[in-house]
Amino acid sequence: MIIRVLMENSTACDQLACEHGLSLHIEQGGMSLLFDAGQSAAFAENAAQMGVDLSSVDFGVLSHGHYDHSGGLARFLQLNDHAPVYVHRRAFEPHFNASDKYIGVDPALRDHPRIVMTEDEYALPCGAQLCTCNALASGCPASARGMTAESGGVRIQDSFAHEQYLILKEHGRRVVVSGCSHKGILDIVRWLRPDVLIGGFHFMKLDPSGGDAPLLRAAAKELLASGCVFYTGHCTGEAPFAFLKDIMGDRLHAIHSGTVIQI
Repeated sequence: MIIRVLMENSTACDQLACEHGLSLHIEQGGMSLLFDAGQSAAFAENAAQMGVDLSSVDFGVLSHGHYDHSGGLARFLQLNDHAPVYVHRRAFEPHFNASDKYIGVDPALRDHPRIVMTEDEYALPCGAQLCTCNALASGCPASARGMTAESGGVRIQDSFAHEQYLILKEHGRRVVVSGCSHKGILDIVRWLRPDVLIGGFHFMKLDPSGGDAPLLRAAAKELLASGCVFYTGHCTGEAPFAFLKDIMGDRLHAIHSGTVIQI
C-alpha cells in the first residue's frame, strides 16, 4: 500500500502547494482511491507534480462535510470521468464554525450523478469498508468548539455524525484513514483497533504550554498503549504534535504535502 499526501497544511518541498486542508491518494491491490480533496483545486496541481494521475483513480471518499476536505471535489470530478465518490448522507447538511461562517460542502455537488450517499456502514468495491461508529458509546466525547450543523431546518451542535472512516487491510494489518477525527482520536482508536492510523487528531486548539498539557500527555500515553503507528498532520497542530512526539517517539510521524507512506 502506498499513500501519497497530495495536500496538507505544510509542504515537504517548495514545488508543492500547501493549504489548510487534506487530500490523500492511496494505492492498494491494483486499485487507487482519492481520500478527501483539500480546500481548493491545488491538490490536483500537486498530484500532477507528484506523478499521480487523478483521471485513473477508481473511486473517491469524502471523510466529512467540511470545506477543507471537499473544496477540490468539483475539480476531481472534472479530471476523472468515471470514479464514484462516497459521501455520508449527512455530509451535505449545512455546517458552520463558531463564528457562524459556512464551512460545509458546496451544495451544488449534492446532485452530481457520481456522488454516492453512504450510510453508517458501507462496503467499498476493493474490499475496504467505511464506517461512522455513530452507534458506539463514546468514552471521551470530542468538543464541537462552537461548530454547528443544520438538520431539518434546526441549528444544533455538530455531532459529526457525517464523519466516516476508511478501513483497509494490508499484510494482516488494519489501516484506518481519518480526516479530522472530530469524534475524538482516542475513541476512534478504541473502536477500530488500527495497527496504522493516518489522519488529523483535531488538537490544534490545545495549548501544550498551558493548561492542556495534562490532557495531551494522557492522550499520548493512551495512543502509545494502543500499539498503533500514527501519521498525522492538518488539524493536529504544530505545537501539540511536537509535545506528543516527545512522548511517542517513532510511533508518531508528521505528514506534509508530498509525503509518501509505504505500508
